Amino acid sequence: MTRTPAYDVVVAGGGPAGCAAALTLVRAGRTVLLADAGTGPPKAGEALVSAARLLLTDLGVAEPVLATGHLPCHGNLSAWGSPELYAVDSLHDPYGHGWHLDRPLFDRRLRAAARAAGADVAEHTAVRRPARRPDGTWRLTLCARAGGGGERAVRCRWVVDATGRGAAVAVRSGARRRTTDRLTALHLTLDPAPPGCPDDRSLVESDRDGWWYTAPLPSGHRLVAYFTDPDLPGAAGPGAERFRDRLLATRHVSHRARPHGLTTLRPPRRAAAHSAHLDRVHGDGWTAAGDAAAAFDPLSSQGILTALYTGLSAGQAVDAHLHGDRTALADYAAKVATARTAYAHEHRAVHAREARWPDRPFWSRRRLSRQA
Repeated sequence: MTRTPAYDVVVAGGGPAGCAAALTLVRAGRTVLLADAGTGPPKAGEALVSAARLLLTDLGVAEPVLATGHLPCHGNLSAWGSPELYAVDSLHDPYGHGWHLDRPLFDRRLRAAARAAGADVAEHTAVRRPARRPDGTWRLTLCARAGGGGERAVRCRWVVDATGRGAAVAVRSGARRRTTDRLTALHLTLDPAPPGCPDDRSLVESDRDGWWYTAPLPSGHRLVAYFTDPDLPGAAGPGAERFRDRLLATRHVSHRARPHGLTTLRPPRRAAAHSAHLDRVHGDGWTAAGDAAAAFDPLSSQGILTALYTGLSAGQAVDAHLHGDRTALADYAAKVATARTAYAHEHRAVHAREARWPDRPFWSRRRLSRQA
């Protein structure tokens, strides 16, 4: 009779939060399985702020993860509250420059670091049907997509839910998702530009129904994204022609997009970008980290930083809890709540600076949210 493999912790989700949790736990001496489903649309155009270097250093992976393959970001430009550009240069940042990530490469290197540290890593494998057993352990079904699929069962003492906005394990265990807005993204990757376009800074530009973001990618392509609410004109009928017309109407984003060619655009993709959080970030045998715990508006540029921070903190809390520390999980919940409070304060402050279209629904909704 084959015995069901057993671990101290199974981490569901192989992104930055899951990898940070797995690295923290395995280095604390825990047996860990990191399961990465590898589903969903590919990540593109994500930025990593310079302060993340500290967390990656704490995790012991800064050098291998930030090696060649990513593009330095030496500053940010914004036309927000005014049609004129405002620049923030990384020369004034105590942690140096940030990065435009090759996000698939970044995640692969994090998972490789977790494997090298001693975690079992199951690629292209989703955690399904989590079930609590009478002895207080979990029985999980691992569903593999690679090599023709297949299922196998594992047991563990604890589960870290790092499955993203869906928070699959936490929601199945009774937690509830709370959303505070309806922001959605329409994004498109443009073809590489001819030589002579060396600006590596990101750019944000607001308009009457939302805001634009553009940044170069390590591959030479350029990401262009428009953020709005799904019921507003900018989100209706996301065809290539409509998207191009709105893009060309911008003052600054269009200037950076034109060298990449705008005559044969593909229709943009949609992606959720709303702020959300769980009503509780831990429960009976589980802890949530990353977007599963709290997902932030991309305007904050804090998504990956928060994922690394909550993943590391969740790993520390789970290890301490398994050692008998009765306050560890509550302390972790307080850390997540503090991060959410700081984010909400900054989110309100940033949107208050854009006062050119007070009667347009996108901006009036956020003004009412501030007042509430």
